[in-house]
Amino acid sequence: QVQLVESGGGLVQAGGSLRLSCAASGRTFSNYNMGWFRQAPGKERLFVAAIAWRGGSTYYADSVKGRFTISRDNAKNTVYLQMNALKREDTAVYYCAATGPSYSGSYYYPKAYDYWGQGTQVTVSS
Repeated sequence: QVQLVESGGGLVQAGGSLRLSCAASGRTFSNYNMGWFRQAPGKERLFVAAIAWRGGSTYYADSVKGRFTISRDNAKNTVYLQMNALKREDTAVYYCAATGPSYSGSYYYPKAYDYWGQGTQVTVSS
């Protein structure tokens, strides 16, 4: 079992930055592939970014490429999402998710992940 707790959300003006954190506990964090998703009101949960446990390869949704950066600190059992040049359309609840090292499919779909955090709200004002 893996427990995930997100933090760092809040209200920011368009063009500003936020850094989300996701603290993991339970099993060996370094063995898990980690992802960030977001969900706006009335919409489906969408992929934002992912980072692989082996090699640290990163993956991004087209909508955030060049603006968001995912990273991980295995010593602190934490994954981060640095969000720059925020836009109003980035407003959503952001969720951290984890999937084990045996997973070999796409990281882009919620069904790939076994564990989820409770989410943190990000609101971007104009």
